[in-house]
Amino acid sequence: MPVTQHDLTEQYGIELEIFSIWLKNNGMTAETQRAYLNDTKRYLELVYPESIERTGKMHIMRYLSAARERGAGDEARNRKLSALRAFYKALIEMERVSNNPAALTAKSKMQKNKLPVYLEEEQLEELLSCVKGKYRHRNLAILLLMSYAGLRVGEVHRLNIEDLHRDGSIHILGKGRKWRVIPLPEPIHKVLAGALDQRMTAKQGREQPFFVSQFGRRLSIRMIQTIADETFARLKEKQPELARQRLSSHKLRHSFATMQIRSGTDIRTLQELLGHASIETTQIYTHVDNKQLKLAMGNIAGKIPDLDID
Repeated sequence: MPVTQHDLTEQYGIELEIFSIWLKNNGMTAETQRAYLNDTKRYLELVYPESIERTGKMHIMRYLSAARERGAGDEARNRKLSALRAFYKALIEMERVSNNPAALTAKSKMQKNKLPVYLEEEQLEELLSCVKGKYRHRNLAILLLMSYAGLRVGEVHRLNIEDLHRDGSIHILGKGRKWRVIPLPEPIHKVLAGALDQRMTAKQGREQPFFVSQFGRRLSIRMIQTIADETFARLKEKQPELARQRLSSHKLRHSFATMQIRSGTDIRTLQELLGHASIETTQIYTHVDNKQLKLAMGNIAGKIPDLDID
């Protein structure tokens, strides 16, 4: 018989409340709070009705193994493990448990230097020409921010009117609630200003979201992804060679990073633009393809002296 929400509340209600409060007090974004709580609830469904004090590393390994069997990749399993580490940490701070078995569990080894999927510059230009519909100006602004400013989907979702400044910069609330400032090129700033002029009035309280749905609510992450997916579908109709490419909104961020590297942007500056906590994450873009390697070796070809090897 499946574990119900009532079962979880009865057995682990206090622990879940502690975790929810802890996430808010530590400044986690709303989407991170939801993701961590959902992952933790899935874990508790597996260990039910065991008390939290009696859970250990074996329970966590069993949970991660079950996630693998359901098709979760390394990145997804590592996120689930991060959620459990935070869960036990919160309970330790509130003296509900004395140890953190998740902290003793190793993360899955990620494939290093896996080449990201991205669009070439002419493909990006074609993509923008595929933006159609009643909300074209708004959707164009969204795609520009991801493909030519490198914003994550969640960052576009969280953007407020006050984050666009008159000096042409945009202030981004990124992962870990860290702010970064991006000086926007004039064409992007102009499109954003136009989107703001056409924006519907938001039916929300203190915050004024930059991108609003037809119902006057902050545009959801799912809707932003749908806007990108529908535009990708139109692009694939025009360019059938892209039919097998797994394109998504995050691939636009990859495209931005690729353009920056090809334009000669140094890795530290790109790290700041992308809002990466670790430069190792940014370094993947130095391996985006071998065009630059071929160019570099081509430059040296003319300097090799004639060699008499007969």
